[in-house]
Amino acid sequence: MQITNTILMIRPVNFRMNEQTAVNNYFQEDIDVQNTTINTKAQQEFDAFVTILRAKGVNIVVVEDTKEPDTPDSIFPNNWISFHANGTVGLYPMFAENRRNERREDILEILEEKGFQIDNIVDYTSAEAEGVFLEATGSMALDRVNKKAYCALSSRADEDLFIEFCEDFEYSPVIFTANQSVDGKRMAIYHTNVMMCLAEDFSVICLDTIDDKKERKSVIDHLKQDGKEIVKITEAQMHHFAGNMLQVLGGDDKRYLVMSSSAYHSLTSEQVAAIEKHCEIVHSSLETIETCGGGSARCMMAEVFLPLSK
Repeated sequence: MQITNTILMIRPVNFRMNEQTAVNNYFQEDIDVQNTTINTKAQQEFDAFVTILRAKGVNIVVVEDTKEPDTPDSIFPNNWISFHANGTVGLYPMFAENRRNERREDILEILEEKGFQIDNIVDYTSAEAEGVFLEATGSMALDRVNKKAYCALSSRADEDLFIEFCEDFEYSPVIFTANQSVDGKRMAIYHTNVMMCLAEDFSVICLDTIDDKKERKSVIDHLKQDGKEIVKITEAQMHHFAGNMLQVLGGDDKRYLVMSSSAYHSLTSEQVAAIEKHCEIVHSSLETIETCGGGSARCMMAEVFLPLSK
């Protein structure tokens, strides 16, 4: 299966702009209000988002974050963990030191209590000691059916470690560089999942960010080869988080493409029609989370593909 009905989400208690990630996440902005206000707004956005998803029949496992240690980005669990249908869990090395505290063993226990089976843990976190990072499904867009993994290389996505992941999990690597314009310079985009969304039958992607023509052609060829309709977005739309979307399974096996309201309102009617040929769109306002966190709907959702215990 490419998509799942079960999503892990972490409700924040200390959400704010993380100064340690801002060095290479050019989507983050500092808002001149108190952190307590920012956290309260983030919680309101989080709760409304969960309510909308549950109303569509998506199974959301909400885990409360803890006050200690300080984890301002805990709302984005898809960067430190991945869950796979063979019962394997991946744990990943994180660029920002304060994000490493987000990894919590009790979250695995909570999932097991809910009936999910964990047979194996593949732990890449020792790479942090060498300054090598790969931030899970932030750094990689996984085509779980065709066994391809797409990765835009950056300081948070190391090529050698990505290839090691592909060997361990039996994916074919599709490697490229994606850039955005920052003060007139082309700078690496921090995560693949802000410029690319991979759904069952289509991909929403900002091809303009792949400056190398050969690499761009390679990505297009792979998507076409696997029968994915390509829905192109612009760099400006990407800045509204139009690449940061996730297709999920709701009640009665109905498909939904989940995004923020900012992403939705940036789309043209043609792009909306192209997506709606495949599934319904669900969106929710995530303005505070996007502005301070530099991440959006996709980053907040860690997909659980684990089998249920027998």
